Amino acid sequence: MSVLSNFGDWKNFLNERVEQAQSLGMDKDTITDVAYQIGDYLAKEIDPKNEQERLLKELWDAADEEEQRTMASLMVKLVHGGQQ
Repeated sequence: MSVLSNFGDWKNFLNERVEQAQSLGMDKDTITDVAYQIGDYLAKEIDPKNEQERLLKELWDAADEEEQRTMASLMVKLVHGGQQ
């Protein structure tokens, strides 16, 4: 089962990657930039697997780059329990 097929699994996966990045010394801005790049890739290349992903893709597609970066930052904040 892919982490993309279940939104809860995706959030757990992303949280683990955020913790890993922090343990490697990445700062908040770098982590947010990586999250933006991942979000952009997913929106362009991956078909949404559930309603949550479909909503995120539609929001991403409607947003300009600054708004997309805000979404990436919020997603990191969401999965990491507001810790940054």
